[in-house]
Amino acid sequence: MTQEAVVTKLLPGGMAEVAVTRSTACGGNCGSCESCIFQSELRTSAKNEIDARPGQRVLIESRSSRIYGAAMLVYIVPLLLMLLGFAAASLLGLSEAVAVLCSFAGLVLGAVLLVLVHRRKGREQEISFTIVSRI
Repeated sequence: MTQEAVVTKLLPGGMAEVAVTRSTACGGNCGSCESCIFQSELRTSAKNEIDARPGQRVLIESRSSRIYGAAMLVYIVPLLLMLLGFAAASLLGLSEAVAVLCSFAGLVLGAVLLVLVHRRKGREQEISFTIVSRI
């Protein structure tokens, strides 16, 4: 996955801090919907393999598999466990109220798994960026 960024400062160890502008879902006309309540600029570190300097516009790249894996862990796994909790309770012939409670238990289990995986593998599987070219 590639994104445009601006180098803000050089960091030790061949790294650079870059500012990435987050794109909006509404097409960038924030005055029309006023839903952009969060900061639209993110700062992160990136490997500076091309010796980019502060102020330069660059293209940064990250491994898509890490991003898709993180998105699946955060969004899909808890939802899947919630649906499985409801389905399992329904197949056992439990009442609808108990099935709904089981679905919430599955959702909570998904959140707990998310926290445990993040604590165990969060640092070693952190999404990393590399500056690949100047724009």
